Amino acid sequence: MRKTGMRKTTGWIVAIVWAFFSPWAFAQDPKTEIQTRLNSQFVLTRFTADHSDIVKAGSVLVLQKDNLVMFSIDTSVPPTSTYKNGKLQMGFGTSLVALRTGDTKVPQRAFVQGEKFWLAATLVQDDGVYLLVISDPFNNVRYYTKLKFPFNKKNVGSADEMMKTIAEVVSLDSGGDQNTAQQQPQPPAQPAPASTPAPAPMTAIAPPPPPADAPPAAPKTISIGQSRDVVIAILGQPQKVVKLNTKEIDIYPDLKVTFINNKVSDVQ
Repeated sequence: MRKTGMRKTTGWIVAIVWAFFSPWAFAQDPKTEIQTRLNSQFVLTRFTADHSDIVKAGSVLVLQKDNLVMFSIDTSVPPTSTYKNGKLQMGFGTSLVALRTGDTKVPQRAFVQGEKFWLAATLVQDDGVYLLVISDPFNNVRYYTKLKFPFNKKNVGSADEMMKTIAEVVSLDSGGDQNTAQQQPQPPAQPAPASTPAPAPMTAIAPPPPPADAPPAAPKTISIGQSRDVVIAILGQPQKVVKLNTKEIDIYPDLKVTFINNKVSDVQ
């Protein structure tokens, strides 16, 4: 009897150890894995606190389904559109947001396939995956909504399955300008202008005639009796000056001027 009991105890221990060290015991929680995949695939866009302006641009999403209803960001709570059975549906409770705030004229806009918007937040909760998306301004109004991808009540499912489901509704815009979510209209292509014959070459213009030779400068002359200041004004400063009492000789490159009592007395 004791040996049988020991065998049963040993079998339970082996089963517990096997279960503990089994690779399945270390498998990542599906919701955690989904959040990890979202973080690796998308870059969140940072908005100001009132969602009116972008602080740092992130991923641009392209809508793959029609009829995604968004409310103005002035609404205190964004609507929630649930993707189920291949369609987007806005819950009855969410449609009463305007009534709860007392405003029955909340600006709304239904987005259709091909339109683009920014991804502002991702969240994995017990009932499903949520994406908060915000549009660029339309007539000075930004719109936002929460996209919900519900879990199966019996089984959360794998991260691969959830990412495929999300891809049915939105895809990452991998081309074009990532800094704008709106599709900018392109101007129609203009026809190429008709070819015109090349203009005939212009006749070469003759160069202007050289300027006429300037007349020679008048010779510089000085006279007996002129003061030294007048001579310097005419001839400039002398190279050398020799002074002998009241007599002074100013020497230039090609002549000598003798002054007595500051008057020209001789020129050589």
